[in-house]
Amino acid sequence: MFIAVDLGAESGRVVAGMFDGRKLELREVHRFVNAPVQIGMGFYWNILGLFSEIKNGIRTAVQECNGPITSLGVDAWGVDYALVDIRGALVENPRSYRDPRTKGMQAEAFLRVPRRDIYEATGIQFMEINTLYQLMSEIVAESPTVAAADRLLFIPDLINYWLTGRKSCERTIASTGQIIDPRTGDWAYDMLEKLGIPTTILGEIVEPGSVLGHLQQSIRDDTGAGAITVVAPGCHDTASAVAAIPAEIDRYAYISSGTWSLMGIESPEPVINDGSYAHDFTNEGGVCDTIRVLKNISGMWMVQECRRTWAGQGDELNYAQMTRLAGQSSPFVALLDPDDPDFLAPGDMPARIVAYCHRTGQTPPEDKGSILRTALESLALRYRDVMVKLEDILGYELDVIHIVGGGTQNTLLNQMAADAVGKPVVSGPVEATSAGNILMQMLASGDIASLQEGRQVIANSFSTETYEPQLHDAWDQAFERFKELP
Repeated sequence: MFIAVDLGAESGRVVAGMFDGRKLELREVHRFVNAPVQIGMGFYWNILGLFSEIKNGIRTAVQECNGPITSLGVDAWGVDYALVDIRGALVENPRSYRDPRTKGMQAEAFLRVPRRDIYEATGIQFMEINTLYQLMSEIVAESPTVAAADRLLFIPDLINYWLTGRKSCERTIASTGQIIDPRTGDWAYDMLEKLGIPTTILGEIVEPGSVLGHLQQSIRDDTGAGAITVVAPGCHDTASAVAAIPAEIDRYAYISSGTWSLMGIESPEPVINDGSYAHDFTNEGGVCDTIRVLKNISGMWMVQECRRTWAGQGDELNYAQMTRLAGQSSPFVALLDPDDPDFLAPGDMPARIVAYCHRTGQTPPEDKGSILRTALESLALRYRDVMVKLEDILGYELDVIHIVGGGTQNTLLNQMAADAVGKPVVSGPVEATSAGNILMQMLASGDIASLQEGRQVIANSFSTETYEPQLHDAWDQAFERFKELP
């Protein structure tokens, strides 16, 4: 049996995986809420609460699942980090990427190192939330936190440190921060030093699939677990999700669909050229010596925030109800850019959507269903926009899109994606992140011999559904409107 700890920006869970030699069976043993906590103007993660929930999940897996546990792996969202001091204690609670401290930090960085030079050094999409600009905010403010730090650990690396006592940064999660050179796989030392970021806080980088050690005795005593091996899977949740794509052809794109939608391809090497720079594509580490050439898109975030806003107003809607409302609404009432900065921070998302429509000269949606449909249609059109640019960079057309992750449960969005892009969409597995996490543990244990073999296991284990494109003319017209958005 294997245990996957999957930390998302909205929830976390602990999943047990049983492998019979051909199929992988997953069982969720513990789920818990995750959300940033606002203190003043700042947004922080309740990292100690998350670790407590992880231990609860390990304890439940030990009590409820039969058989010995081979290993455990942790994956999480990207860019956010913790600083620990020489004693291994937190310098401060980790901040959320939605914290406003990064505003203006890209401009500050470009004063010190030209924008193109930063891209050449890292190959990473320019996003205000990136680790690089979080660190810049600390340097510009002359914050004592960096000075007090002995080591920077990304969120899953911090959890692994608390589990095993080993301080290391797994490559796929570290690659999200715009502080690694994807050509060498090492820290972008020269660029970071020019920016004034101390590289002494950057430590060992380990590859996905590495064995980090065993559970510390205190964790064993607390959970009833034995000396379980801890493996670094693809510690970035998208790296694990992409590992579990059951692709049957080579020319495919993927969308890892959740709070964020990450859309791209797998490549044996980084793609850093004039086209990737112009279109602002990212080169993140993948499993088994691959690079994920992709675009970060704000995914189900707007829908999630609408749900949270309406719940606060006394109208509790589940996602199935919200999808039904969207499906019953008129198409293309208004369009918006899901990645507009107005939508980044938590808050009253329906009001922001209405305000955006007024600002861009559109008639705003008037009810919940129309608001949701506007968000979903706009996301599907953003997929098309990214696909056009991706094919331009690659110089060839892609044949199919694989959508994996929790967002695949939104069948309306799946069909919209196929319609907007004009290509078949294969959805599933829903549990791609946990499955890919466990797949990398199985590689480490020798239960499978290759990524290709692991993907065949995924194909054996989970069903998929194909959506064929429809309504070409209507979506073509909508895309022309979408391209005119400011």
